[in-house]
Amino acid sequence: MINNVVLMGRLVATPELRNTQTGRSVTSFRLAVDRGYVKPGEQRQADFIDCVAWGTSAEFITRYFQKGSMIAVTGSIQTRNYEDKNGNKRTAVEVLVNQASFCGSKAETGTGGYQAPAAAPAAPSFATGSDGDFEEISGDDDLPF
Repeated sequence: MINNVVLMGRLVATPELRNTQTGRSVTSFRLAVDRGYVKPGEQRQADFIDCVAWGTSAEFITRYFQKGSMIAVTGSIQTRNYEDKNGNKRTAVEVLVNQASFCGSKAETGTGGYQAPAAAPAAPSFATGSDGDFEEISGDDDLPF
């Protein structure tokens, strides 16, 4: 069976590092992930996906990311049952994060990484060649590949 998730989105809030009673690091956060299709004349829609990270992944995320940061995560979907404050039984669906990566520029994250140049370099221009610039290869024996 396969349970694999890859997401790229923006953090809805700055993640906070917590510790369990045994001292294990954990953080929970929500990602806003744009939907791929936009109907003409409508605004872009997003899905808000709950995520949880443990250990060094949690420490990494809380150290280098804040509200609005672009982040890529890989992990798996997990469900858990709980009882809310009114005694109703609920099920939470969340992504258990195995790995997180930077997606934004250095200016966006403030932590290092690639920063796009201010202006894109000009594409090289090529003169239009004439038919005389090319010779026909005859026979299948001498093809270079």
